[in-house]
This record gives sequence, structure tokens and C-alpha cells, in this order.
Amino acid sequence: MMTEGRLVIIARHLFCALLALALGAVPCLAATDTFEHKLGNGLRVIVKPDRRSPVAVSILWYNVGSMDEVNGVTGVAHVLEHMMFKGTPAVPDGEYAKHILGAGGRLNAFTNKEFTGYFQALHKSQLELAFRLEADRMANVALAEEEFAKEIKVIMEERRWVYDDQPRMMVYEQLMAALFTAHPYRHPVIGWMSDLQSMRVSDVRAFFERWYAPNNALWVVVGDVEPSEVFALAEKYFGGIKPKSLPQRKPQDEPRQLGTRRITVKAPAELPYVMMAYRVSALRDPERDWEPYALDMLAAVLGGNEAARLNSTLVRRDQVANSANASYDGIGRGPATFFLYGVSAQGKSAELLEQGLRAEMAKIMKEGVTEEELARVRAQAVAQQVFERDSMYFQARMIGALEVAGVSHSTLDLQLQKLRQVTAAQVQEVARKYFSDDVLTVAHLEPQPISDRAARPAPPGILHGR
Repeated sequence: MMTEGRLVIIARHLFCALLALALGAVPCLAATDTFEHKLGNGLRVIVKPDRRSPVAVSILWYNVGSMDEVNGVTGVAHVLEHMMFKGTPAVPDGEYAKHILGAGGRLNAFTNKEFTGYFQALHKSQLELAFRLEADRMANVALAEEEFAKEIKVIMEERRWVYDDQPRMMVYEQLMAALFTAHPYRHPVIGWMSDLQSMRVSDVRAFFERWYAPNNALWVVVGDVEPSEVFALAEKYFGGIKPKSLPQRKPQDEPRQLGTRRITVKAPAELPYVMMAYRVSALRDPERDWEPYALDMLAAVLGGNEAARLNSTLVRRDQVANSANASYDGIGRGPATFFLYGVSAQGKSAELLEQGLRAEMAKIMKEGVTEEELARVRAQAVAQQVFERDSMYFQARMIGALEVAGVSHSTLDLQLQKLRQVTAAQVQEVARKYFSDDVLTVAHLEPQPISDRAARPAPPGILHGR
């Protein structure tokens, strides 16, 4: 199993937003398309009918992730995700997957800074199977000592494969640890190796008892289903599970950064790599906020497609980079971050690439962007995303990720409207406001000789889709 501590922006309304922006279309996830129900024990259920095929995609979300861990047990949220597949008295180890696959379905799971999710895609006639299995795990997961002893070794190997053997992931991990000094975002989702080595099954059990409860969960179903029937299944299988008294989440504010932070990562690699991070505003109030929408468009102008500024200037014209990109991570319970990153071209230094990334941002700060450029970005993004993003799974991911971040999915129409209203002046304004050296954290990968050791194979288990 794999974590999501990468620069994959979860549920960033990219497909639906840009489609509506570029074409003036009706939003593809209107609030009126969804139906909600809350059980007496606090479990929320959201259903979005989609009649295009006789399939039901369901995701059970727990509103807990790596940011809810404490020092000494980092990675425990992800470890628990693994252990949830290790059986209950009624469904022994390995049987969960056999049931889903035997019914012709697919399954997956993911752990994030904000949340943990369990996914099934089945023929609509088999949706009840997903409810039965997930309710059983929520109430009766075994968490056996012998299974934990085996699985923690798999997770440590996964950590070696995902981070220790991947130089760019090493850079990202070290960058986040430097960017945040107090907030738990500084810890990798998969956990620090020393914490994994000292973890005990009792730590996992305590985390489960603390956070896995119907009143800390959300079930999202998208597909060819009747909402009333889905709600009845939820009542049948989850209604008897008692709620828990959840821990109080205390504020975890990050102290103000007082100057540029720089780190160098030395690791076996062919080419230098640069990552730059800036703390920016997050989406908190979809109606009143405007900066997150402008930051979204700034990221698209810089790196949203092959014709975006970073690629056209640094890769094609100046040839200082093999690749260059930008991303904005603005939806979550914690601080938001804007990233600039790229791989240096052969013979070009990380310093030269950093200068190029800085220059492109400085150009926008000084000269801004044109309304025509914004329009082109919107249209080009649609052409790249439309076929990939038009899926039931993406709809379920978008609904759930917004909800567990504290942003109602019912505001999506409003978010689209606000994105339509972003002006070139606003893009320039957020660039001027947030992108100063005093709040910059930058990491350089300094390549070291690559050994002849064969690449480490991926660890066994369920590999989670993106």
C-alpha cells in the first residue's frame, strides 16, 4: 500500500472547474445532483447518481490522517490503513480483497495528511457487499500482533522504495521538514523510519480506538444507484455501530517564517533537482475568499500545460531544465503551499534552474499576465484533462476530499463562479504578496554517483491509484 505524500493535488476541482471556465458549461458536479443523509450515530452518507454505466463507486472516508499523529508514532495512520486489510473474526486475513475481486470489483486505499480512504468499484448490484465489509472492519478489525509484525516490515520496505530510493522524494521529504517547524505537515505521511522501527501494535490499536468511528467517517457513493437504497444499506450495516467521543483537535499554528531557508540533499541521481516552497493562503471560505482562486490560476499559467511559462521558457527556449512545473496545494485543514520545481538539463546546475524559476515569477510580479493568457490556459487545460478526469472515481474523490477538509462540496458551483471571475490583476497581486525571499524554503538535489545496485522492487500489497 502507498501513501499520498506527493505533489498530487487531491480533489482540486481541476477537471470540472477548468471545463466550466473554458467552455461556459454547466458545472459537472452541481450541488443539486447529490443527496445526503446522516445516521443517528453520526455517519454521513453522500450519494451522487450517475447513470452512464451500471457501476457504483464508493469511498469510505475517515477524517483522520498523518497530521493527527503525535511525535514518536509518525506513520501510524498509514500503518492502520494496511492493518485494516488483515481481517476480522468474520472475514479472515486476505478475504476482504477476495470478496471484492470475486464480485468483479476493484479496491484501493489511500492515506493522506488529512484523511484515510477505502475505495471499492463494483457492479451496482454488488454495492451491499462493500457496505457489509466496511462496517465489519469499522467495528471488528482484528489488529493481531503476528500480522502487525509481518506488515510493519512491508511498510518499512515501502518507505525505502518510495523515499530512500527516490531522490526527488527525498528532496520533498526534507523540504517539508524544513518548511514547517511546528506543524505536523513536516512529517512524511509514511512516517520516519525510526518511528516505524519502534512502533507496536498497541500504538495502532490506540489510533484506531481514537479515530475510527461512524461519527468521524463519511461514505460517498457515485454511480447508477438510488439514494434511498444507499441510505437504507448504510442504516442496515452501520446503524448499530456506536459513536465515540472524539479527541479535541487543538490549533497547530505554524510560526511566522523570518527568512529564506535552504537545504541541500545529496543522493544518487543523474541530474540536479530544485524544489521551492512558499506558504500561501488556503481556501477556507469559498464565498469570501479570492486569493486561492487567483493562486490556482497562477499555478496554471506557470505550469498547467506544455505551453505554460515555465515549460516554454526554461525547457524549450533557455534549455536550462528538462522539466519545470508549479502547483498549488490549497485545500486542507492545515497551511497551504505553493511549489515551483524542476529537473535541470544535462550540464546545467541547480542554481541556474532556481534563477530561472525565480525570474519567471518575478516577471509576473512586475508585468502581470494578460486576460488572453488566462483564457488560453483554461482552454488548454481542458484539452489535457477532459478524458482523464471524467470518471465516477474522480467525482467521489472530489466530494470526499472537500468535505473532510471542511469545505462543503455544495459550494463547488460557487467555486467555479469565483474561478471565472479571477482577473489578471488578481494573479499579479497574489504573486506580489506571497513570493518574497523571506518566506521561501528551497531545496537542491546535489547528484551523487549512482551505484550498480539493482533497483529495489516494489513491495507487495495493494498499490493505490492516483
